[in-house]
Amino acid sequence: MTTTFKHETVLLNEAVDALAIKSDGFYIDGTYGRGGHSQLLLKRLGQQGRLMGIDKDPLAILHGSEIQKQDDRLTMSQGSFANIRALAENGNYLGEVDGVLLDLGMSSPQIDDAERGFSFLRDGPLDMRMDPTSGISAAQWLNSAEEDEITEVIKRFGEEKFGKRIAKAIIEYRKTNPLQTTHQLVEIIDQAVPVKDKFKHPSTRTFQGIRIFINEELSDLERALDGILEVLRPGGRMVIISFHSLEDRIVKRFIRKHVQGDQYPKGVPILDSELNRRLKSMGKAIKASAEEIQANPRSRSAVMRVAQKVA
Repeated sequence: MTTTFKHETVLLNEAVDALAIKSDGFYIDGTYGRGGHSQLLLKRLGQQGRLMGIDKDPLAILHGSEIQKQDDRLTMSQGSFANIRALAENGNYLGEVDGVLLDLGMSSPQIDDAERGFSFLRDGPLDMRMDPTSGISAAQWLNSAEEDEITEVIKRFGEEKFGKRIAKAIIEYRKTNPLQTTHQLVEIIDQAVPVKDKFKHPSTRTFQGIRIFINEELSDLERALDGILEVLRPGGRMVIISFHSLEDRIVKRFIRKHVQGDQYPKGVPILDSELNRRLKSMGKAIKASAEEIQANPRSRSAVMRVAQKVA
């Protein structure tokens, strides 16, 4: 029997509204998940509109493929949104896309399914791959990586100040027991962290750091942002929802860079029109309402940024 995990789409209406849907437009949902944003987007598209859904997760692709059977305006592509430029080019949509949506991080079904290894609250195989058929699992990496590498990943991507202690504890543990489950890692972290944050589970940051590293999330995001600029038509919009500061910082800096345009030494005579500004920021960052946070606590860290291509 297949277990069904419920997914609560974060900033659903806000994100789709921000895309300023044209009935005959072409849009890309780079993080299909379980199709929350995509299904609302399809409702707002006319019969001539088109939507491409992208996701690494085979289960997400399976979900989208079932929708696609009923609605041929949707096309599903398995892979990383980092390859958005190539995917658009293959479909002859390069420079013709009206909007791109990225809802970063994990979907609720990925977190809730213990077999995926993302959750420190549920015991399961220590996997953490968004595509379980590709790359190495968290367990494989933790059982073979050097202490310095583990420390760097936990401190850099997890922003965990006790990263060195945790890495050392992992190395000691694996001398006699290979890491195989999430609860093994949770116990190691719990014993290694000397001071507990009363507002955050001790494993939160470490699990985040390992997951980001295993799935190359930040480098994929940087590649995707460059690709989005190439696939959008002038007037097309990018809508990015982030869930932690590392992601949001990358998005914020990217938008600011292309809003400001080319940088020249102070005093160089150059017209404003020659600065090669490529984006226009569409207002301030948007966060979930109090009502949404109450209904879906996972939305509390969401930050949405919107920009429009100008050239």
